[in-house]
Order: sequence, then C-alpha cells, then structure tokens
Amino acid sequence: MKTLILLATFLFSGFTVSAAETKIMIRAKARDAKFIGSSLGGAHIIVRNKLNQQILAEGNTTGSTGNTDLIMKATRTRETSITDPQTAGFLANIDIEEPTFVRIEVISPLNSRQAQAAVSTELWLLPGKHILGDGIILEIPGFIIDILKPRTHQYIPLSSIKGKPFPFQANIVMMCGCVVDKGGVWNSDEMEVKGILKKDGKFIKNVQMSLVSTNLFEGSDLLNTPGNYELTLYAYHEKSGNTGVDKVNYVVYE
Repeated sequence: MKTLILLATFLFSGFTVSAAETKIMIRAKARDAKFIGSSLGGAHIIVRNKLNQQILAEGNTTGSTGNTDLIMKATRTRETSITDPQTAGFLANIDIEEPTFVRIEVISPLNSRQAQAAVSTELWLLPGKHILGDGIILEIPGFIIDILKPRTHQYIPLSSIKGKPFPFQANIVMMCGCVVDKGGVWNSDEMEVKGILKKDGKFIKNVQMSLVSTNLFEGSDLLNTPGNYELTLYAYHEKSGNTGVDKVNYVVYE
C-alpha cells in the first residue's frame, strides 16, 4: 500500500507546474520629452492579472530622465534603444505558472495631482520569458503647471492693487520635469500660454503669459473692482498636442 502511495505521489509531482520568475521592465515617458523618474517622484506602476484583477506587481519608477540626445535628437532605426542603464523604470518580478494576460497601469506624475494622468496597456506574459531593455513604454501626455501668483484663496485688499498691474505667475515643465526655455529643446516660443480670468463666475478676459526665466511665465492685468476671482491657466503645444491646466481662486476686497 505504501508503495502505491509513493508511486502515485511521484506520478502526480511529474505533472505539477512550477511558477517561473518573469521580469518585465516598465517605463513612463512624457510625450515629446523624456522619462519620468526619481527627480519628479516617479510614476506609479500597477500590474494586474486581467482575469481576476489580482495585483501581481506594484511600485514606482526610479532612475534618471534619460539621455536627451538619444531620446530627442538622434536618428533612430527600428532596433535603436532610447534608454541606457540609468534611465528610469520599474522592474516587475512576477511568478506565473502559465501564460497570463495582464493590464499595466501607470499613474503619473505621482506628486503633482493637478497634472496627474493614468494610462494603461494590456499584453500576454509568458512564464520565464522576460521583457527587458527598453521594455514596455507608456506615454504620458501634458504639462505640469503650478500657479505661483496669486496664491490659492488669497485675500487681496483692493487698495493695494488698484490702478497697478496685478501680477500672475506660473511654473510650467514637461511631464518628466524637463525644462521649458526660450529656444531650448522644449521651446517656449512654440507654446501658447494664457490665463482665463473670471470674476464672480463671469468671464472677464484672457491674459497673455510670457516666459521670463526658465519654466517661469508671467502676465498681468488691472483689477479695479472687488469680487471672487478665478484664474484658469493653460499651456498648449500644437506640434505635440500637449496641454496642461491649473486653476486658482482668490478674493479682492475693499
């Protein structure tokens, strides 16, 4: 009897499939720019089993934004890599026993909520068949915009600004944190940056914003009446289709 049990155990073990480690490199790349890495807090990556939504791997991209010349300037062929060993990514180590259909989700930029976007893709993973090198690259469109002046819900006495240009100020960078500058790789001259000004819920005017130093845009307007103001500031780049928005509310009082 013991011999039969041992034989059955041996036969059964012969048909047992063991899980195989499967590595997949996942990267988030800003549209028309570089990779999202440690300098911006990373992009958050989630790998799910599409069938049951089980999370198979999760973490943030780390590393550099990559080589500007390689990514933005070099002529590339089909097999040309756009990453190097320092380029930001998240290496997922997943144990699977059989081909598994997964969904990869990227949330980025992790630390800039007003600009945050989520993108995803789906693919089959095969046990022990790694996807490395450039890996899976997901593109994040947009700009990161932070209005610096006025401050959120700032109370401003009318007497302090009446008859004077009231300054608006915003910091604008690519989704990888790459700099916007006049004549640079990301050329401010090619971008439309404007503020949409409202008072008590009604449109007043558009405010033209201009680059005054790297990433920093400024504009101004005369505010001569008290009220609840709202500034919606946007950036638009026609060639890439990148857009970005930030909003602020403030109060002018007598």
